[in-house]
Amino acid sequence: MYPRLRNLREDKDLSQTQMAKILGMSQTGYSKYETGENDIPTSILIKLARYHNTSVDYLLGLTDRKEPY
Repeated sequence: MYPRLRNLREDKDLSQTQMAKILGMSQTGYSKYETGENDIPTSILIKLARYHNTSVDYLLGLTDRKEPY
């Protein structure tokens, strides 16, 4: 459901485990965000956008512009 999360993570050559550690959570929890099994909390969306230097709208597929506002 959120393929951009996976693509951004893989662009940095990070595993799900490494990304989860950056976010302070479990690999399983992070994996469920990438697959859309769990909704992503706002606080995690903000952390992801900041880490990847993009916007929350880009992560959610609302825009194709990677640049943050």
